[in-house]
Amino acid sequence: MTGKARRPNVLLITCDQWRGDCLSAAGHPVVKTPNADALAAEGVLFKRHYGGAAPCSPARACLYTGLYQMNNRVCRNGSPLDARHGNIALHARALGYDPTLFGYTDVALDPRLLAPDDPRLKSYEGVLPGFTVRQQLPEHQKQWLSWLAQQGIDASAGFPGIHRPLDEEDGADAVTEAPPIYSKDHTPTAFLAGEFIRWLGEQEQATPWFAHLSFISPHPPFIVPEPYNTLYDPADGPTFHRAASWRAEAQSHPYLAYDLGRQRRAKFRPGATGKVHDWSEDDFRTIRAIYYGMISEVDAQLGRVWQAVKASGAWGDTIIVLTSDHAEMMGDHFMLGKGGYFDGGYHIPLIIRDPRHGKAAGSAVDRFTEAVDILPTLADLLGAAPEPHLDGCSLKPFLSGGTPAVWRDAAHWEFDFRSIADGDAEQHFGVSSRQCNLAVIRTKKFKYVHFGGGLPPLLFNMEADPGELTNLATSPAHLSTRLEFAERLLAWRAEHLDQSLALAELTENGVAGHFGRAWAVGSRQ
Repeated sequence: MTGKARRPNVLLITCDQWRGDCLSAAGHPVVKTPNADALAAEGVLFKRHYGGAAPCSPARACLYTGLYQMNNRVCRNGSPLDARHGNIALHARALGYDPTLFGYTDVALDPRLLAPDDPRLKSYEGVLPGFTVRQQLPEHQKQWLSWLAQQGIDASAGFPGIHRPLDEEDGADAVTEAPPIYSKDHTPTAFLAGEFIRWLGEQEQATPWFAHLSFISPHPPFIVPEPYNTLYDPADGPTFHRAASWRAEAQSHPYLAYDLGRQRRAKFRPGATGKVHDWSEDDFRTIRAIYYGMISEVDAQLGRVWQAVKASGAWGDTIIVLTSDHAEMMGDHFMLGKGGYFDGGYHIPLIIRDPRHGKAAGSAVDRFTEAVDILPTLADLLGAAPEPHLDGCSLKPFLSGGTPAVWRDAAHWEFDFRSIADGDAEQHFGVSSRQCNLAVIRTKKFKYVHFGGGLPPLLFNMEADPGELTNLATSPAHLSTRLEFAERLLAWRAEHLDQSLALAELTENGVAGHFGRAWAVGSRQ
């Protein structure tokens, strides 16, 4: 055989706010995800995979750049992504792909490269540089709404009104399983899946493609059409991880009290009033059953995507990565949403299937992996050595049935709760924006949370206390463990501080070592 081997296709799928335990392949006692499970049967399931930050923009910055938040510095939704950083789309483009987006990337562009009146400076929902946009779907969902109207569905309520239950009265706070006005064939997930399938039919078999399907579900608003709205019984499901009351939770740490006080129902159920922590046990269970239904709705659309890729003849040539950006608290600690420090907000799914590496098909990896690993993994699978300044590590050895000689024994993530625009957190805690942050190191046994601004640290024994209810940071018996993990966190930060140029040295013989690519301004717009 002569000539260069054909590059594989790449399908990167993110499902926003999907908890890592909510997969039947991962052993969830209630949720059924047959199509994600089918992918896992042909690939590798990573059972201890964690997002690098929250909410959406910071989480995606870690995934897209391969850099921890301490280096990519996307702190909040709206924090610009520094133009000097490479990303997954630019890497793919450099390898000869035309990376194509369906959905959104939630990237606030570098304002230094844009004119002062550029409309892109008014939104954090910009497109990651390097992507060709086939079908954008930002939060306002106007593209989907106009598609609904074409299908004869009344979409005049707009966003988020379109996601309210049928026949619900204004200000109704009772949580019901009532469906929305649109059907299971007309969800935003179905819309994007259809747009991808249509595009797929246009591709030439001889030309490798790279597609990013960025689904918004199971992100709130928490609502789903029939039959998914009643697919799960609210009585079923694991016990919530929580204290005796939300007030007891609030007393456990100053940050938790702040966060609980800010969570409002309307963010999760349009039209509802009041605060999340005042919902009853039955309300939380109903919301959780709806969330499970949303996952099943997404899973059904994944099955539709799998069938389309197979029908196109591309299944045997396509690498598929299925993951999320961050997770969902889903009633644990009387909370919904993401952020903070609990595992519930950061443990996310990861399944990777590369048909060229079938030796490990159907296996599960019980080692700590992180969102920053996705970029170096794809680079490695596509034959490009991952750049050494990246914080992530290639997962390719696991896909080949092996285990790397050296691998991390902990997961790390960061959360920044600054508010540059209104200064809410800064005023509440009496600290500067630079101090509104926390960092986590989590091993199989212990989890340590370090806060800026003088807020007290947290230490949990995750084996004895998986619900993270007992803070051991002030226990005399655990002071040595607290010190050990504080030192480990400091060493982690020292090792991973921006290495873009730190791995290079100018000598009399020229540049020694490695320096990250300087991305030209022209490639960023």
